[in-house]
Amino acid sequence: MKVILSKDVAGTGKAGEVKEVADGYARNYLFPRKLAIPASGGAMKTVEARKASEQKKAAAEEAAARTLADRLTSAPVILTAKVGDQGRLYGSITTADIADQLSAHVGQSIDKRKIELADPIRHLGTFEVTIRLHRTVNATVKVDVQAAT
Repeated sequence: MKVILSKDVAGTGKAGEVKEVADGYARNYLFPRKLAIPASGGAMKTVEARKASEQKKAAAEEAAARTLADRLTSAPVILTAKVGDQGRLYGSITTADIADQLSAHVGQSIDKRKIELADPIRHLGTFEVTIRLHRTVNATVKVDVQAAT
């Protein structure tokens, strides 16, 4: 029997998938627990429409991420910090500092957890930082750390 899964079912499939299952499994387990519905013509059209809508949404999100990546990489981010001897900073530049500066620069909120920085920046100079904007879109931003006057 063909069914459309309403929720994720371990060992069977994920929500929205059309699966061929045994008649008894569908009647006695999936249907009573509202885990699946029979795969009728109208239900199949609804599933196809939902998949098309999700694909459109995913494409729009990726396009927005690419646009944001272009805006982020257009100019370097300039951060100032107090400096001690030999160019070492008092404290450090963290992902939160970079996210705040990028948000102000772009005018859109940037999550600090999306910024990939192995260690906090503790020296003056220019550094390249990667930002994960989408599963397929990464932006490499130049961060210029200067001495505060």
